[in-house]
Amino acid sequence: MKEAQADRLSEIILRLRAAYPGARCELDFRTPLELLVATILSAQCTDVLVNKVTPALFQKYKTAAAYAAAPLPELEEMLRRIGLYRAKAKNIKKCCQVLVEKHAGEVPREMDALVELAGVGRKTANVVLGNAFGIDEGIVVDTHVTRLSHRLDLTRQTTPEKIEAALVRRVPRPEWTLFSHLLIWHGRRRCRAQRPDCPQCELLDLCPRRGVSAKTPLQKA
Repeated sequence: MKEAQADRLSEIILRLRAAYPGARCELDFRTPLELLVATILSAQCTDVLVNKVTPALFQKYKTAAAYAAAPLPELEEMLRRIGLYRAKAKNIKKCCQVLVEKHAGEVPREMDALVELAGVGRKTANVVLGNAFGIDEGIVVDTHVTRLSHRLDLTRQTTPEKIEAALVRRVPRPEWTLFSHLLIWHGRRRCRAQRPDCPQCELLDLCPRRGVSAKTPLQKA
């Protein structure tokens, strides 16, 4: 049974790799600091909107010291289009103050150090480690990864922490960062929360469709 499950997961990864050869983090960034800031901003917000706001932000604030020294009202004004912008501005400023005070202005490469920063949880830390540093420390669990993990019956856990723990036991470590990208891309482009495109889905014959309405068609109309 476990061998069959492992084979199915391997086939899922193989097919998603083929379907999304360019799968990557869709937040625009050039440095670890830019990715850290963008990921903090992306909470409960789309990557598309974050990418519209960050060019001006990154042009104005190029270092952790610049964010740390920025007047909070000025930072808030730069982020006004982002949901929860006041809280996020406060977190970014506090986060960068700690980077300056404890890490010489550099983004740390360790999970424990990252999650101590304001506005940074395990999900954000995994994004930064995997995409800025190429360190597979865990699997990013967002709404898409949660939804697809359930629909594909990869886990029946419900909290991000437990979902991640279940996935890292099954997915080979070198695939952890890519695996989250593949599920996120598939969730945005095919396996949407509402009206998933099951007829066109590359995984249809491998998917038990847990939680999908029985009214969702399996073939093109």
